[in-house]
Amino acid sequence: MALSQTISRLRKLAACVAIFATAASATAAAQEISLIRDAETEALIADYTAPIFRAAGVSGNNIKVHLVNDGSFNAFVVDGRNMFINTGAILQSETPNQIIGVIAHETGHIKGGHITGLRQQIAKMQTAALMLQVLSIGTMVGGAASGSSEAMQGGSAMMMGGSQVLMRSILSYRRAQESAADQAGVEFLNKSQQSPAGMLKTFRYFANQSLGNTRVDPYIQTHPVPAERIAQLEEIAKKSPYFGQKDSAQLQLRHDLVRAKIAAYTWKNNPQAIARQYNDNGLPSRYARAIMKYHMGGYPSAAPALEELIAQQPQNPWFHELKGTFLLESGRAKEAVAPFRKAVSLVSKSGFMRIELAQAILESGGGSADEALQLLRVGMVEEEQSYLGYRLQAQAYGKLRRFPEADLASALAAFHKGDVKVAKMMAERAKNGLAAGSPGWVKADDIVNFKMEKVRG
Repeated sequence: MALSQTISRLRKLAACVAIFATAASATAAAQEISLIRDAETEALIADYTAPIFRAAGVSGNNIKVHLVNDGSFNAFVVDGRNMFINTGAILQSETPNQIIGVIAHETGHIKGGHITGLRQQIAKMQTAALMLQVLSIGTMVGGAASGSSEAMQGGSAMMMGGSQVLMRSILSYRRAQESAADQAGVEFLNKSQQSPAGMLKTFRYFANQSLGNTRVDPYIQTHPVPAERIAQLEEIAKKSPYFGQKDSAQLQLRHDLVRAKIAAYTWKNNPQAIARQYNDNGLPSRYARAIMKYHMGGYPSAAPALEELIAQQPQNPWFHELKGTFLLESGRAKEAVAPFRKAVSLVSKSGFMRIELAQAILESGGGSADEALQLLRVGMVEEEQSYLGYRLQAQAYGKLRRFPEADLASALAAFHKGDVKVAKMMAERAKNGLAAGSPGWVKADDIVNFKMEKVRG
């Protein structure tokens, strides 16, 4: 029993070490967490990331930022191409500079290749763990053969002691990465002429949260000891010539409006909380209350508040988009077309909103399927793997009686939803109606011949 328990612990160690790799891919990560889409929030985050990515020398076109439906203050990367930001991080960031500081830190991980480096370090440690296991088992087996209980106990102690050393080595490596990301983050903020004060404030917040736990072993933490980390960060942050620089009033208002929207959706079942938090006559408060009224009484209840918002800021695309969303969700697709069209006209780039407009056109009954297809073609340049986009394409092609293209779009929708069986069936149907060798036929053929790779356990 002692040997099997020890091996079990070693397996637990390997599982624990694997956690620090975070995920094998962004796709796998997305299956583990709940992602949300909101054009306004995504546009704001894009404006936050752009100067940081430029300063870091990384291409914003190659990095996808995902919004995670989670109330905790967190952000993370899983590779060099995907960054995840919790809605809770935005909601709890009082200023744009705070969330920009978090983005700068995570960009430090991407620029430094930290996830790749961590995986390589874990691979080395796993090899060392396997060697340790062999040596320890050999010692214990030899002890059993000779009848030496001391040798058996020594082998067991070697395994467990070595396991702890390996784990501490991984965690030490991780703490060094976090410190490097802090320093890189401040560098990117300085290059983009932004203050590192928000970043410092955020990490002070985390440090204060951990003050109550005074018995934590500093050598078994993935992040540097809070007091040491804050001291190091404060030293470099306060040397910045931009430390005292504040966010512009316009950017602060956009930030507050997004926070109000997130709060209104997060607490939609708790209108009392919204009423307490947003009880003044400012634009963010009225925005939150308009959303709350919709959740409580539907579109008729929210309509007057929405019209007041639009009257005050007629060029704000997000107020028009919200009106269109509420109308579409209320089964009033025909009325939703105009506000969605206005919203699209006010934003130079938003694939997601073009897909929303296409949906309203298709569901309105009398809309043009050709116009919807054109909107989808443009919108899906940005939204390459949009299940909704492919589903709407299938609907539009069906209205135009272009059934092979409708079958292909249905196949792509099913494929991106993860239903490979249905995708293959629809792709086979599409191939029968498409010209052999055409781009659509090739896409269908790829789906038909797609084989799931077995995941090795």
